Amino acid sequence: MPSRSDDPLARALNAAVARIADAVRAVQASNPVVLVDGRSGAGKTSLARLLTAQWPLHTATQLVALDSIYPGWDGMDAGVARAYDQILRPHGRGFVGTWQRYDWDAGEYAESSAVDPSRGLIVEGCGVLSPRTARVADVRVWVESPEPSRKRRALDRDGDLFRPHWDRWALQEVRHIRRDDPIGHATLVVSVP
Repeated sequence: MPSRSDDPLARALNAAVARIADAVRAVQASNPVVLVDGRSGAGKTSLARLLTAQWPLHTATQLVALDSIYPGWDGMDAGVARAYDQILRPHGRGFVGTWQRYDWDAGEYAESSAVDPSRGLIVEGCGVLSPRTARVADVRVWVESPEPSRKRRALDRDGDLFRPHWDRWALQEVRHIRRDDPIGHATLVVSVP
């Protein structure tokens, strides 16, 4: 991601990271949990990666992307449930969490990864911010972006793989927004052009 001052996207992401870093420091814990939610193409992944690179605490953080957990194109709710049960809940109780990567080509779960409860944690993905997950997170971020920009970024990123599923995935996002009120549960709302 470019950090040029004349790039509106880079400026917005850098400003968002600065706000999130301030919120992380304010938690005054060595292992804060940050959730980053927003619709497809909003900039969640770029934001989470930039935050990971600029993590404001002395101990490194862990980043889990829900794209690695969703069980296919209809799996938003199932992926979030797995993230809660296997990552967020154990982390909040001080236990090591273990989650499996979903192999989209094979259509099944593959290798496992561990999450250290003594370290900070960033979980990013559509659907991750809900009343249930908000209770176990310290900093909760909603990324807002206009649909034309989101769609362009998502299709530039995933091209023909995502194009036939855009509407199908968007229906799950709308259901999540109506049901879970992620904006209402966010401690920070950031805008990305």
